[in-house]
Amino acid sequence: MRTLVDAPFPSTFRVLKATMAEFPALNGQSVAYVVLEFPGNTVNPPHTHPWASELLFVLMGSVDVGFVDTTNKLFTQKLQEGDIFVFPKGLVHFQFNSGANNTALALSAFGSASPGTVSVPNSVFNSTIDDNVLALSFKTDVATIHKIKSGLSG
Repeated sequence: MRTLVDAPFPSTFRVLKATMAEFPALNGQSVAYVVLEFPGNTVNPPHTHPWASELLFVLMGSVDVGFVDTTNKLFTQKLQEGDIFVFPKGLVHFQFNSGANNTALALSAFGSASPGTVSVPNSVFNSTIDDNVLALSFKTDVATIHKIKSGLSG
């Protein structure tokens, strides 16, 4: 049997989910898990879980984490192997392995079988929001918005 720790790590961030969508037996159980694999210099981009808080446990390596509260205050921490961090339900948060040559592995537990995930970059730049609205909102120009969008599509 292959284990995640023994498996070769990919060159990009990877998520292995056990939510109700992947494991229907979780229906009504109010729990889900996700394994996060972080090769060096990879990020789980800013996102939210609208239906659950997240409890992250670092199994291997170290991970920089952060969330933004409702007053736009950023809370960050560098987690080491064995550390735990909580991301409150609905708040924008991220995880980042800043070690260029070190792999990190973490396990996240959720208080819902369907925590939902809303990716901030995808929700904003891979949607049909008008480019002029985005340019005005981010106080930039349409050419910059197009550059950001092209960077996310690849």
